[in-house]
Amino acid sequence: PARPRVRSFAKSAGAMVMYEMTDMQYQAVYNTLSFALASMMATTMYLWFRSTAVSDKFKSAVLISGLVTFIAAYHYMRIFNSWVEAYSYGPSEVHNGAMEIKAPKLTGVPFNDAYRYMDWLLTVPLLLIEILLVMKLDDETYSAKAKSLGLFSALMIVSGYYGELTVSGDLTPRWLCWFVSMLFFLYIVYELLVGLAQATKSESDPVVQSKIEVVQYMTVISWCTYPVVYLFPMFGISASQAVVAIQIGYCVSDIISKCGVGLLIYQISYAKSTKDALLG
Repeated sequence: PARPRVRSFAKSAGAMVMYEMTDMQYQAVYNTLSFALASMMATTMYLWFRSTAVSDKFKSAVLISGLVTFIAAYHYMRIFNSWVEAYSYGPSEVHNGAMEIKAPKLTGVPFNDAYRYMDWLLTVPLLLIEILLVMKLDDETYSAKAKSLGLFSALMIVSGYYGELTVSGDLTPRWLCWFVSMLFFLYIVYELLVGLAQATKSESDPVVQSKIEVVQYMTVISWCTYPVVYLFPMFGISASQAVVAIQIGYCVSDIISKCGVGLLIYQISYAKSTKDALLG
């Protein structure tokens, strides 16, 4: 009789549920997390080293881009370690000199995916600020846009976290969190594509203008993958399959939105610095 009450309490408290994994599922997440970590670290080093190649006016944008991937690398290290600690492989029997690898077992240590949301809470506002820094904005407009986009991005992350704890069973909390988070997300998309359109068009260099447009659309498109990944459990993908799909999906989205956009921010900064040097 006590067991159902414990389960009921766990559900109402939003406790994360752990699932058994096959060897292939475990290795898929393990290798994807490892690749994402290496991508973040490599991008950080590249951006910080190349920050000396741009003028002082654009150094902040490149350094913040590197800071975004640095913060992400730290959190991916924690996520990776948490994944490793959540499962363990036991010894298997050897037949004819070969050992068949069996599925890992749950260790009882919970996989802490909250690191991902802590990462987003820090990096998403910074991602938006780095875009604003390479655009032609006056101080008053920059300050207003930075505050509004920073606030709405933080609310978007916070409102989505609780639903992330539910990947099977009653998905009502996940649906509600997705809907609320999407309201904030749509505001950010509107600002990037419509609210900042005039500033983008004011760029005199068509090459720089096209690169900024690529950054804006790349950010929006890559961010659109997050709510889709969030919906995986609602598509009938449940239990261990949902966990694997979500982890791989978020890793791919992070690499595009952090590493890809960061490298484009550097290209824009470098192009503007080169132009200023020629004119100056």
